Amino acid sequence: MKKLGFLVICLLFGLEIYSQSQIIYEEFESNKLNESRRLKIQLPRDYETNTEKVYPIVIVLDANYLFEPVAGNVDYFSYWEDMPESIVVGIMQGEKRYDDCNYDSTNFMPDGIGADFFEFIGLELIPFIDNNYRTAKFTIAVGHDFTANFINYFLFKDPPMFNGYINLSPDLAPYMDERLPERIPQIQSKTFYYLATGSDDIKDLREISEMLNATLRELKSDNFNYNFDNFQGATHYSLVARAIPSALEKMFAVYRPISQEEYKDVILNLKTPISQYLIDKYATIKDLFGLTNPIRENDYIATFKAAEKKKQWESLRIIATIANKQYPNTVLGDYYLARYYEETGEAKKAMRIYQAAYDKEEVDFITIDVMLDRAEKIKEDFGY
Repeated sequence: MKKLGFLVICLLFGLEIYSQSQIIYEEFESNKLNESRRLKIQLPRDYETNTEKVYPIVIVLDANYLFEPVAGNVDYFSYWEDMPESIVVGIMQGEKRYDDCNYDSTNFMPDGIGADFFEFIGLELIPFIDNNYRTAKFTIAVGHDFTANFINYFLFKDPPMFNGYINLSPDLAPYMDERLPERIPQIQSKTFYYLATGSDDIKDLREISEMLNATLRELKSDNFNYNFDNFQGATHYSLVARAIPSALEKMFAVYRPISQEEYKDVILNLKTPISQYLIDKYATIKDLFGLTNPIRENDYIATFKAAEKKKQWESLRIIATIANKQYPNTVLGDYYLARYYEETGEAKKAMRIYQAAYDKEEVDFITIDVMLDRAEKIKEDFGY
């Protein structure tokens, strides 16, 4: 009996481990740096089981202390579908961070080991991750003070190396505050840029961030998605814990399931078809993040309810048709397709659809009893 109990505990413990994100350490031999660099990599929870899925990459500099807060937030946000599951790659730097971020004293661009480190990331690390893991096209860089300044250099590549930049209290090189506003409007690809400081940040760095924000917030570019936070009471180090979730939340706003706020403030006020809003939302997710995701049941239900409320019956039909293709074994699409026929004067068609769904999976409030009750009501009302 004791052995059986021990076995059960081991199985449960194993399942618990299996459900967690996987951490891998890699010793990467860099030709550019002429030395080995230690990487810390977090793979998503379903990486081993969902072998067709691809994942965005989050590159974390200063991984000695930044990796855990970034990786933990990525895991948490993706668990609740507020961002896509992602591969987090941390570069362990320690005291080497100062040499890694070295820049020339004349033109203030990467120089010496700094130039080598720049090429290490762009020409060695990113290709290595792409070649060895299943990656999507969306890549984010995260840095703090010196390393935050350093990730900005990748914006000057054409096209930029990263799609998203999380700048935590950057210690900017001279002229960077002038170069960024000049460079950003020239970028043709969608770029996400997040900047953070705190009221108790190092005085010079807080002022640098506030001045940079004053310039960046005035930029007019459809391709530039910019957000800034100045956290009250946050120090140079405590702001990191508040900034990372804020940055991820803002960068992946379009990815999140439709919220009550989005439903009330956006969808119910649309002048265009609600069905197109839903189609465009997922087309944007595909274009931005390189992910082809099925539409969430939550998002179907939100747009179905809005279409009903606004009496957009053609939108209802379009959304129901898409739902039937994506979730053919559930009642989701059938219920709303039947509702479309009810509202457009084809009650018999609606009744047959309701009746035919008796052996399908229930979704949310749409139970088999609800489907059959609606069919029975139509039968009674029309005498079929």
